[in-house]
Amino acid sequence: MASSLTSTHDTVFNIPSFHANPKLGIRIHGQSLSAIDFLPPSAAEKAPETELAHQVVTELLDYFANPARSFSFPVNPQGTAFQQRVWQALRQIPAGDVCSYGQLAGRLNTGARALGNACRYNPIPIVIPCHRIVAANGMGGYSGQTSGPQLTIKSWLLAHESRR
Repeated sequence: MASSLTSTHDTVFNIPSFHANPKLGIRIHGQSLSAIDFLPPSAAEKAPETELAHQVVTELLDYFANPARSFSFPVNPQGTAFQQRVWQALRQIPAGDVCSYGQLAGRLNTGARALGNACRYNPIPIVIPCHRIVAANGMGGYSGQTSGPQLTIKSWLLAHESRR
């Protein structure tokens, strides 16, 4: 199963210092990053083969060492015009900050559920930091999940960024 997961990704690597040991699968389309997927620890690692894939891995590893690190590689997330608008707004939230679904929805003149749905379909988590959006009364969801491994990842990312 791990080999089929790896075959769809340009590179697969460990998230350093994260106890649950998930891996990140990176997909490049043309000359830009098109997706980051959280993969199980059993996914086979795959070294980057292109300059862009190497740059993405290097900058993500830099982020895991220093969450204030910004990303300079090109991204091309595929989504609706509304999703694109939400994803662009997410990229304006600095590391270490959080915003509620309602607050960001208010800024974008939309509903919190619509905003949450756009976050659910974010193809480039971490770089498009949907983990920085929280519920008014708690953590909220992550990647369409409200419990389990995805929420553990969100919690870890928020704690990682608060240590900067």
